[in-house]
Order: sequence, then structure tokens, then C-alpha cells
Amino acid sequence: MVEVTNLPEALAAIGHPGLSSSRRPVLRNADATLLTLATLEPNGTPVWHGLWVDPRGVRELGPNVAPSLIVDRGRVAPPTVLLVDLVQAAYRSYIERLEALGERVDALEGKPDPAPLGELGALLHALAGARKEVVRLEILVTELDSPVGRSFPGVETFLPEFRGEVVHLSEVGNGLAQGVRDLVAIRNAVESNRLAAAANQLGTVSNQIASLANTSNLRMLGVAYVALVLALVSVVVLVPNTAATILGMPSAAWVPGLWVDAILIVLAVAPMAIVFSRPWVWRTLRGLPSYERRTAEGLSDLPEVPASGGSGDASLLPRSR
Repeated sequence: MVEVTNLPEALAAIGHPGLSSSRRPVLRNADATLLTLATLEPNGTPVWHGLWVDPRGVRELGPNVAPSLIVDRGRVAPPTVLLVDLVQAAYRSYIERLEALGERVDALEGKPDPAPLGELGALLHALAGARKEVVRLEILVTELDSPVGRSFPGVETFLPEFRGEVVHLSEVGNGLAQGVRDLVAIRNAVESNRLAAAANQLGTVSNQIASLANTSNLRMLGVAYVALVLALVSVVVLVPNTAATILGMPSAAWVPGLWVDAILIVLAVAPMAIVFSRPWVWRTLRGLPSYERRTAEGLSDLPEVPASGGSGDASLLPRSR
């Protein structure tokens, strides 16, 4: 028979690597059974306790726990007293830890502004650690209905109270978890509204950019029409003017005056006939007043926004507190 004096030796004898990775509070091998529970410090740190059950009896492993007030030590077997003391100490530490977390939840719910995500994450982590130990206690109480309970004479009289305590712990833990989930939902809603507001601001900026682009397009359209008219006039005027310049040079003195007149008349009439005989030219010229009027209307409806109109320090995404 292996002799154990502490929890690490008991875990090694039972063939289990550790407690933090398992939710099983009852560990067995062919020679012995180990019952483990943790009490929680005010900061949530677990302090492990154990009961070693073998043919020689039941021994307490780990730090001593406070005596329970629900057991008559003169009438209850010593192994059962050890078990009841451990279960009651675990229950007291769990309910105190949950009450402390509940105060934090109440404080966050009482604030006008939603709680920061970092604080909510820390609260969820702390709550998950406490609820894990509650699950271990629930499993242990269930195991006491099995042959494990035979090592603790009279434990069946305490099982109803143990079950009631487990149910109470579960209800408190579930209520706190729902409260934290509600706070997370409110925080998510606030962040969603913030992102929606930022999207609206981006849409406003985008509309301003589009307005500037439209203004530029309208101005360029007006410039294009003016350039087109100037080009048409240039075609009509430039050709005879160039011919007159050439024919007026001394090198062209040999050309008879009659031919000069005829050439200038032809070059003055031909460009006008060619240019103004095109249907698209007449359509453009007929529509020019309308184009100019629409351009003026567009410029008046879309006033220019100066490039320095926005603040360089303005943030499109307001910071969350």
C-alpha cells in the first residue's frame, strides 16, 4: 500500500498528472480513491484540498478547512465529518466569490457608459474560473450517490442539502453570466453605432468629393465648348488669313491681282462652306446656349469647397471610452 502525505504524492500514486487540466473531482485506481476540491481565495486563486480513501480509512490532504456548522461531530463518523467540512468550505468560498463578481457586475450596470471590453473580458474570465469549480462540486455530489459514498457513513443525510447548494451556485453563476453577456451586447451595440456614425461621416466626405468632381467636370465641359467654338472660328479665319499673308509677301508679287482676289475669296468661302455644312456643327452651335445655361446652373448648385475647409486633426472614428 502506497503511503501518501500530500496532494502531489496522492496524484502521483493515483496516476494523474494534475488537477488544473481535469474537472474530475474523483480519481481512482485499484488501491485507493482520491477526492479533490478547491476553495477559492477572495482574488479567485484556488487552494486545493483532498481526501485520500483506501482500506485503512480516510485521510485529509492539503490545508485544513473551517469546521462546518451543519454537522454534529459527536454523532457523525469522522470520515463523513471531513467530507462535510470540505464541501461546506468549498460552497462558502464559491458563493463569496460569485457575490464579489456580482458586485462588479452591478457596478458596471450602474454606470451610464457601457463597460470597456477589456474589463468585461476580465470579468468573464474570472466568472468562468469560479463556475469551473462549481461544476467540480456538482460532479462530486453526484459521485457520492455511487459506491464512493460508502466510505462516508451517513453521508446520504447531507446529500439533499448539498444538492440544494449546488443548484443555488449554478443559478447565481448563470445569472451573472447572463448579466455579463448583456453588458457585452450593449458594448457591441455602442461600437456598432460608432462604426455606423463613422460610415456616415465617410459617406458625407465621399459626397463632398463627388460634388467637387462634378464641379470640375462641369467647368471642363464649359471650357471644352468654348474651345470648340474657338476651333471652328479659327478654321474659318485662319485659312484665308494665312493665304492673304502668303500672297502679300514680296515673293508673291508675280501673282496677278485678279488671281489674288479669286484665291482669297475661295479660301474665305470654302472653309465656311466645309465647316458650317456639317450637321454636327449646327447641332453644337444651336445647343451652345443651353449648354452654357446648364453649366452655369451646375456651378451655382455645386459651390466649390476649399481644400482647407476640413481640420487635419479631425478623426472620422470617435474614440471609445
